[in-house]
Amino acid sequence: MSVPYEYETAYEPQSAEQKSPHSPQEHLERLLRRALNSFDLPDDTIGRLESALAYDSSLHSAHHSAGMHRETYRHTWLLADAGALTLWELAHNTGPGSHPQYELYADEEEAGVATSRLPLPPDTPAAVCEQPVVLQLSVTDEPRHTYVPDDSADHARRLLRRAENPVSEGRPAEDIERLLRSAFAHQITQAFGRPCLAGEARLCFSLYEHAFLLFDGSELSLWEVEHTVTPDKRHRCEVYVSEEAARAAMELRARSLPQQRTK
Repeated sequence: MSVPYEYETAYEPQSAEQKSPHSPQEHLERLLRRALNSFDLPDDTIGRLESALAYDSSLHSAHHSAGMHRETYRHTWLLADAGALTLWELAHNTGPGSHPQYELYADEEEAGVATSRLPLPPDTPAAVCEQPVVLQLSVTDEPRHTYVPDDSADHARRLLRRAENPVSEGRPAEDIERLLRSAFAHQITQAFGRPCLAGEARLCFSLYEHAFLLFDGSELSLWEVEHTVTPDKRHRCEVYVSEEAARAAMELRARSLPQQRTK
């Protein structure tokens, strides 16, 4: 059973193409607008969600009988610090007139207590309805970088496009390129740089780490070496999958300097 994003119209599954393109903040606003108890949510919880970068939802449990229904939805947001925050939504039609009603809770236990008050059987997780959170958000590991949400997938594509070293010499292969299509935030830092080598003002090395945050909460870094150790002193960009490989390439280029001077 798929989980709809738009509950106001009907409790019907939606395909991936039909899912709403709304921003994480717009999803939050919609939930707060329809919840009867939105004013009970802690202010700090709402404040943290203002920085959310991604959103996903899943059906946690459900019960339908004698014209009445009850569903519990799990709404999860990925935050800028790579943490995750979940709100629990109780949707039912057990009130007067059988009109749909919505309640929102910051704690799963509170949602369970609210569910137990309904004139329906106790809340039990419905395994057949359980849906995995697509984002597979991780809340255990602290991010290594301070990321900036941006068109990061395109940044990765442009970085790899200007890399002149082939895959056989350490350039990231297609599997890395595929992973980077899900990048939505990144940070660039200069890990190493020397203005010149051996007194040659035009022979320069710089090493940059391009760190990317992916939608599953994982981090992936590419290492860019910029140098002018070329026969015509031309600027060259190379990209590697690890810092070790990048530094090894820099050492290799440095050792080639004597040979280039004799030519």
